[in-house]
Amino acid sequence: MDISRIRALRGPNLWSRRTAIQAIVTCQGAECAIEQLPGFEARLRERFPEVGHLVPDDSLDPVSLAHVLEFAALGLQAQAGCPVTFSRTTRTIDAGVYQVVVEYTEEDVGRLSFERAEQLCLAALNDTPFDLAGALGELRELNEDIRLGPSTSAIVSAAQARGIPFRRLTRGSLVQFGWGSRQKRIQAAETSLTSAIAESIAQDKELTKRLLHAAGVPVPIGRPVEDEDDAWRAAQEVGLPVVVKPQNGNQGKGISVNLDNEERVRAAYRLASDLYDDIMVERYLPGHDWRILVIGNKLVAAARRDPPTIVGDGAHTVRELVDIVNSDPRRSDGHSTSLTKIRFDEVALGRLAEQGYSADSVPPLGARVALRDNANLSTGGTATDVTDDVHPELAAAAIAAAQTVGLDIAGIDVVCETILRPLEEQQGGIVEVNAAPGLRMHLDPSFGKGRAVGEAIIDMMFRNGPNGAPDNGRIPLVAIAGTNGKTTTSRLIGRIFEAGGKRVGMTSTDGIYVQGRRIDTGDCSGPRSARNVLMHPDVDAAVLETARGGVLREGLGFDMCDVAVVTNIGQGDHLGLNYITTVDELAVVKRVIVENVAPGGAAVLNAADPVVASMAGHCPGDVIFFARDKANPVLATHRAQNRRVVYAESGALVCQDGREKHAIPFSRIPLTRNGSIGFQVENAMAATAAGWALGLSWDVIEQALADFVSDATTAPGRFNVFDYRGATLIADYGHNPDAIEALVRAVEAMPAARRLVVISGAGDRRDEDIRRQTEILGQAFDEAVLYQDACQRGRADGEVVALLRQGLAQAARTRHVDEINGEFLAIDTALARLRPDDLCLILIDQVEAALAHIARACGR
Repeated sequence: MDISRIRALRGPNLWSRRTAIQAIVTCQGAECAIEQLPGFEARLRERFPEVGHLVPDDSLDPVSLAHVLEFAALGLQAQAGCPVTFSRTTRTIDAGVYQVVVEYTEEDVGRLSFERAEQLCLAALNDTPFDLAGALGELRELNEDIRLGPSTSAIVSAAQARGIPFRRLTRGSLVQFGWGSRQKRIQAAETSLTSAIAESIAQDKELTKRLLHAAGVPVPIGRPVEDEDDAWRAAQEVGLPVVVKPQNGNQGKGISVNLDNEERVRAAYRLASDLYDDIMVERYLPGHDWRILVIGNKLVAAARRDPPTIVGDGAHTVRELVDIVNSDPRRSDGHSTSLTKIRFDEVALGRLAEQGYSADSVPPLGARVALRDNANLSTGGTATDVTDDVHPELAAAAIAAAQTVGLDIAGIDVVCETILRPLEEQQGGIVEVNAAPGLRMHLDPSFGKGRAVGEAIIDMMFRNGPNGAPDNGRIPLVAIAGTNGKTTTSRLIGRIFEAGGKRVGMTSTDGIYVQGRRIDTGDCSGPRSARNVLMHPDVDAAVLETARGGVLREGLGFDMCDVAVVTNIGQGDHLGLNYITTVDELAVVKRVIVENVAPGGAAVLNAADPVVASMAGHCPGDVIFFARDKANPVLATHRAQNRRVVYAESGALVCQDGREKHAIPFSRIPLTRNGSIGFQVENAMAATAAGWALGLSWDVIEQALADFVSDATTAPGRFNVFDYRGATLIADYGHNPDAIEALVRAVEAMPAARRLVVISGAGDRRDEDIRRQTEILGQAFDEAVLYQDACQRGRADGEVVALLRQGLAQAARTRHVDEINGEFLAIDTALARLRPDDLCLILIDQVEAALAHIARACGR
């Protein structure tokens, strides 16, 4: 068994809406049917009993080693605690070659599961040992290291429930919610609304205390100290007992409380100064330790925090009792579970000694033994939810503390006997205000019910819009797929958005554009470019050309779109690559954007293309059909059902919804040349339908169509027309049979004394597709100039030109053929032959350079 081309599908893809690892697996001989491998399944189950039933999706297929790899990779992740359920294995057209797809929640864990699954299969195949416990432990550890922590995960889950898209920006807890100009970010429980100044104030405990005191909020008295002696002087000033803590600490590190003599104060200072530079001493407030969570201007949750404690049973030592408590599955070494393991360190031993115990002491039955003074969860403490018990005045004090510091999310530490009474009545106080507070004590307290703090944070960040609708952080997103017309349609839709006052981000095969400025070059029609546009803070609307290669390679760069436009499929393109060999298989790839239309969105589909029209049943939203022919059966049926359609009638583009019609004369759509260029009419229809689906006004749509001209600046390489000494030049990037047929129909509508064509072919197309292009051209052009372009894409020199020459062998019209090495020389050769009233179609390869070359020639 050989595993190759492992890919991570990071968005909705050909197989599912889930993220997944995809691999090409090659099996040989008996590996294609494991029943031919005596004892293999028994050895597999001996090594991994939880592998489950080995039943392929197609029960008619024999179970291959590739299927076993699939089930093992999924099962290992599931046993390691990853919530995965989807997997699939399919045969390709090559004998013994399979595509294996397995869901993952963390990409690195998914990749590692494939590696360990392969080792498991080989161990069962060769009857060698396999360390199942070690593999599962490795997967669990990796998953815990890289998955989101409980605080961040709770906020992300709340966002997902609201339909807010998210993207993890780092391996840590930095997450973006929303798209473009609507985006916001969090890092754990800090948000992009959190003031850096407020955070800085919260880190300075002394400054925080001064500000709170000035605002009338009860706080313990104290001051910063310079050294050990000064710490003891400060303790005497405020009165024993005292607390020694760092001015800029967190998670309870370096804090010592209830210090009632000089020795303990000095020892506490030394402990804190080993960890931090700035130390303070303040009056110890008796009572319990409470944490109040304030989000915005509301108290959302409150908990009583108790220090790590063990209860004697008269049989076990303190050390053994700690081990028993730490064996609770809710406890871990980090913050990934609801509780943290109790630290049995020098601080714990010192606290034991104060109570007359050592690590090997056996506490009597029922004796409660504290292992720390502070009650932070990060040192093993517990939390009890008390949200419903907080006195209104105490709650008001906590909210005032958060607002005084300036934090949008604040963890307010309160010390008092009870939260049922105001602080002033019981000599309690607020001892700290924390930025980025931990949320797990409120999400999953040790006792009591959890609180929806993630939802509260999302509600604060994404308040309802002016019309009362929930804000989901999304911007309008249109995805465009098809064989031809994608780029022109994308640019038209972008122009419609701009006419409506939106700042547009657009991806296409010739770059990324934001507000009309190109910020990246090359083929940018893949998911990475889409994600870059959706991250850009100056984008109010996104128009994303979505190529089949990116969908196969990585999935979509978004979770769902408002409008999916499929221009056409026709005879297809790029067939024979990535195991996509037929038009129907290609359509399944193009259909992915339709399957991921938002429930309230729409798919805009070409009714004249049967393969595209059949996608309607896969759309979760509405469908708008377009076709030039009003009598097209698919469109006519849709229209009869009072559903939206777009067609051509009486020299106009007509949009009909039931009995309502809106007509836009082709004379006001320059792109179509008064409706004479059929493929541009279809592009205009698709773009108009998209604007209609988005609810944009007809004035906006018509203005955009009227302003759009398909020249070398607006739509480079898309039917750009030039005048050259009285002859007409048309430059286009057409590169497949369907595009060539559309171009031929367009130029046949344009008068010309002679017609010339300049063409090359993309080497990564099939032989028959390259030949077919010149077979079509040979019926419409008098002369042809064949050229070899700059990149042969795997072909030998002269091979593409030879195929193009073969396509002209039975040409009905072409009588003169030249073969030229080089695109610009081929263009110059054709230009030298042109006379006034001739027409020359130039099928360009290096779009920008070729257009510049043609423009210079016309200028001369």
